[in-house]
Amino acid sequence: KQWYQRRVAITAGLDKPLEDRNTIEMQAITALAHLRACVVCVMDLSEECGYSLKQQCDLFNNIKPLFSNKPIIVALNKIDRKRPEDLSQENKDLLDETFKVSSNVVVIPMSTLTQDGVSEVQNTACDALLAHRIEQKMAGNKVENIMNRLHVALPKPSQVIRPPNIPEAVLARRAPGYVKPDIIRKLERDMELELGDDYILDLKKRYDLPNPEDRYDDIPEVWEGHNIADFVDPDIVSKLEELEKEEAMLEEAGVYESEEENMTEEQVDIRQKAKLIRKEKSVIRHKHRLNKHRNRTPVSDRVIRKKQGIKRTRSLSRVTDDGSTPMDVDAKFQTKKAKKPGRDVSGMRDETQIKVAKVLKKRSQIKMNQFGKAGEADRHIAAKLPKHLFSGKRGAGKTQRR
Repeated sequence: KQWYQRRVAITAGLDKPLEDRNTIEMQAITALAHLRACVVCVMDLSEECGYSLKQQCDLFNNIKPLFSNKPIIVALNKIDRKRPEDLSQENKDLLDETFKVSSNVVVIPMSTLTQDGVSEVQNTACDALLAHRIEQKMAGNKVENIMNRLHVALPKPSQVIRPPNIPEAVLARRAPGYVKPDIIRKLERDMELELGDDYILDLKKRYDLPNPEDRYDDIPEVWEGHNIADFVDPDIVSKLEELEKEEAMLEEAGVYESEEENMTEEQVDIRQKAKLIRKEKSVIRHKHRLNKHRNRTPVSDRVIRKKQGIKRTRSLSRVTDDGSTPMDVDAKFQTKKAKKPGRDVSGMRDETQIKVAKVLKKRSQIKMNQFGKAGEADRHIAAKLPKHLFSGKRGAGKTQRR
């Protein structure tokens, strides 16, 4: 059951009255009533949860109408504390009365502490839910359309007796008085050691053919698992002679003669000249394409913009009849775009605040600039002679005794 996707919904607040339940608890009741699921009711046999066994059975009977058409599994938990056999006769009768009445209730003892029966509850719930869904689908209207397309073929048992086919040699060996002959088969390796340099490997001597004399024939040969002799036509010689006679008749009739053989000398000369003319035209066309841009001097974009600017100044220098220039006319319809402030200036009130912000920015970067060029791999010696290692006082005497 490893491929089953289990989705568990834990219902809460089932022991409360209907008017005291909140939204989440009402959703649990709705899920029990409407979801296509398998209901697993966990009961505490040891009664350590704070509810007696009678209260738990009453709760089960109260909510049982919500899942009347669903598979139900009752898991009797904490069997490590108290097993169903250890219950009193009154509690045993209560469980029998509660669960033995309905046929769709499966009672399984388990213990989550020792993991006894947990996997059985999971597998039983998955199997019951799968069987319940299949039953619902089979009861629907769509099943008839699907079943009409399906055809299950069942083989009919045959009355013919087919005993095992055992070779006679095997049966002879199984006989009680059979004596194994002392026949030692000489291997190719033994023959090679016996003959030495005179040994020749013969792969055809064990070919299983109807006629043993055909073992060393060149034909039949096998190619890609097919015998070439199977594809040879027995009437190939007669057909080849007929084909040669037909080819000779076609040659005599002039079917294979080309048009060039029937052309006169003048036509041949015209064709050769036309071929030379076409070749010369293609050479001229190619040269023209190569020399097309050779005589033109390249013009840069700066020169193009300069020429356009000169034309613009000339057009602006003209004066119309009413004394106005084209620039004055265009100014009536043009609006000057406001320059967008930079990101370092946006949000500032005036120039003074901008200057103060720049000063604070430089001050905050002083320390970063000092240590920004030094990395972790740079060798850094703070002091050449650390004082706590190289300082000390010695009395007058030898160096040995410090």
